[in-house]
Amino acid sequence: MVQFSEQQMQEFNRLVKRYPEGKQKSALLPVLHLAQESFGGWLSVETMDYVANLLHLEPIEVYEVATFYSMFNTQPVGKYMFEVCQTGPCMLNGSDDIIAYIKEKLGINVGETTPDGMFTLKTVECLGACGYAPMMQLGKHYREHLTKEKVDAIIEECRNNAARNN
Repeated sequence: MVQFSEQQMQEFNRLVKRYPEGKQKSALLPVLHLAQESFGGWLSVETMDYVANLLHLEPIEVYEVATFYSMFNTQPVGKYMFEVCQTGPCMLNGSDDIIAYIKEKLGINVGETTPDGMFTLKTVECLGACGYAPMMQLGKHYREHLTKEKVDAIIEECRNNAARNN
């Protein structure tokens, strides 16, 4: 059963209190972020139902938001998620080639996770760093001016970080 810990529940209450009484739906985005961080990096139907119950919303209201925004994952994801921008400026600067290279290098397609659970490849709309194209988001950080060599170094860095943390 999905349930926030005592500390997570305190954070939930803090988030909801930011908004006027009766307007708890306004807390949905930050609460979904909290839920995603708390329950394995993705939002299962059970998790979304739990959030809906906590906020006194209909489940569909939560599903609509969680499936609309690219920052929410409704399927399990790898430890490292490569979110590659695929809009105009990045495409003009080779993001399609970078996406193809990552697919080949990791042996996965867009939306898939490597069998070891290490990497997920996702394409996203504009991340607002057009001057640094092609680029991707990795966690909370942008990786810019991507080349095949930079992708290789990023993959190696992630593997090394995972090995150190095990």
